[in-house]
Amino acid sequence: MMLELRPNCEMCDVDLPPEAENARICSYECTFCADCVDQHLHNVCPNCGGGFVPRPIRPKGAHRAGTGLGHHPAGTRRRTMNHPPDAVAALSARLRDVPPAER
Repeated sequence: MMLELRPNCEMCDVDLPPEAENARICSYECTFCADCVDQHLHNVCPNCGGGFVPRPIRPKGAHRAGTGLGHHPAGTRRRTMNHPPDAVAALSARLRDVPPAER
């Protein structure tokens, strides 16, 4: 099973196409834009409390048989957070100074 390339930021709903360099993911593949991660979430996933890393970019072409976006396209289902803003802010405030490896 490969990484799901989700199409949007779960917070601000900005488009994050497969080649987006500003896409960030947590270990559960929750997807947010770099601006929301840095400015609002403070590197704390509102869904799991983990940290974020840049989302890898899947090659457009099949440089090896059975690879690339043509064989494994990006997801199309848009997602949004299910947590109220005050709960997100409280979790971020509690965990933002704790390194992700120690959460």
